Amino acid sequence: MVGKVAVYTIALNEEQFCERWVRSVKDADYLVVADTGSKDRTVQALRDLGVQVHTIGIKPWRFDMARNANLAMIPLDAEVCLQMDMDEIMVEGWRDALEDEWKTRETTRLRYHYTWNFNEDGSPGVQFYADKCHHRHNYIWRHPVHEVIYPYNTDEKIVFSDRIRMEHHADQTKSRAQYLPLLKQSVEEEPNNDRNSHYYGRELMFYQKWDEAITELKRHLSLPSATWVDERSASMRFIARCYKAKGNFDEAENWFFRATAEAPHLREPVTELATMYYERGRWTQCLAMCERALSLTNKPFSFVADPKAWGVLPYDLAGIAAYRMGLYQKSAEYTQKALEFEPQNDRLKANLKFALDALVK
Repeated sequence: MVGKVAVYTIALNEEQFCERWVRSVKDADYLVVADTGSKDRTVQALRDLGVQVHTIGIKPWRFDMARNANLAMIPLDAEVCLQMDMDEIMVEGWRDALEDEWKTRETTRLRYHYTWNFNEDGSPGVQFYADKCHHRHNYIWRHPVHEVIYPYNTDEKIVFSDRIRMEHHADQTKSRAQYLPLLKQSVEEEPNNDRNSHYYGRELMFYQKWDEAITELKRHLSLPSATWVDERSASMRFIARCYKAKGNFDEAENWFFRATAEAPHLREPVTELATMYYERGRWTQCLAMCERALSLTNKPFSFVADPKAWGVLPYDLAGIAAYRMGLYQKSAEYTQKALEFEPQNDRLKANLKFALDALVK
């Protein structure tokens, strides 16, 4: 049997999520919230729901310091701690599963099934094993942003569980403006940390700082610890995006091929290369890449997954490319597959009609 369980989080202007969050974790023994300066009714709403709320101030702001302050508030008789943000929810039955999965007193961390986002049709998007469920003692948060819980003075014993599930229902109105400077700070503090370098390069890409992103992502690839091929492939794919945005299509093509070679089991770089071929009117190459992408059927259970590569896109592009090549039967077949993803899409319906009409001429 597991001992007492504490769910903890930091909060800032989360009034809209309070009731949903509390309802999803009501089976915990302790709910401990560190409010970091809410201007709405977050604090009162949580207290009305029976939650222990503390007000903290972290200046200059960094997420790891706030998480550590929050962790320190958890009663010492708790055995298991679960950190979750207020735009996340636990799927019903998590506590019973935890009782079963936290198998012995030697367990120190549990990795659980996490859905980071959802597609427009409500189906899961990016999914992976998250790891913010840990023993009360001998753990500490590190990094100013994209913070990670690290063990100290302990040998970890990790358990994986598909029965314990958390979902992220993101608040799209919240700004990410603080992420870029905090990620820059992260790589300055730990320049050899490959994870921070990858995230910083990705963030620079999001901000369309193409040259800076290319430089940082190439630096990531040069780090001795950057050995996870899925993440390396993602960095190469992002480098390709940057070159494409700069109009250097030869370098973009080169880096997309490198990303594909680095992790040949991933559909993502192949689909992005197919998209570039589509945009350039290179129909033979577009169809070849789409068919290669569709031959890869094992969706990665990690944060590098791109839902677009696993939805309608490769079928849609294949249908268009095949039509342009005069392969009308193949075009109709791929477009019909695309319509299975988006049955109300008028453009796809029209494309299918074009292909079928071409077959009878």
